[in-house]
Amino acid sequence: MDYPINKGIGKPAEFKGLKSQYLFIFAGGLLAVFVVFVVMYMAGIGQWVCIGFGVSAASVLVWLTFSLNAKYGEHGLMKVQARRSHPKYLINRRAIQRLFTRKKKNA
Repeated sequence: MDYPINKGIGKPAEFKGLKSQYLFIFAGGLLAVFVVFVVMYMAGIGQWVCIGFGVSAASVLVWLTFSLNAKYGEHGLMKVQARRSHPKYLINRRAIQRLFTRKKKNA
């Protein structure tokens, strides 16, 4: 089976519809689910509980990743993070008269 990952020069990495950062979120999430599954199994939790958790967590991860990809697009998630880091409003505590008066130049 052949799975093409990149479609050309200057285009983002894409695999089965997932683009760029969503591909890394998907792979990292699946790795994290697998690690948690192994830790749960080694801790002695029942086999079917571990399998149920793994299947449900992986399903939620797949659904969430594809929905984020469809909602925000290739660079949208980075734009949302950048928007959160900007201040919502600026506070200016000067008196209103001082805002509109000109400063005198020192000669």
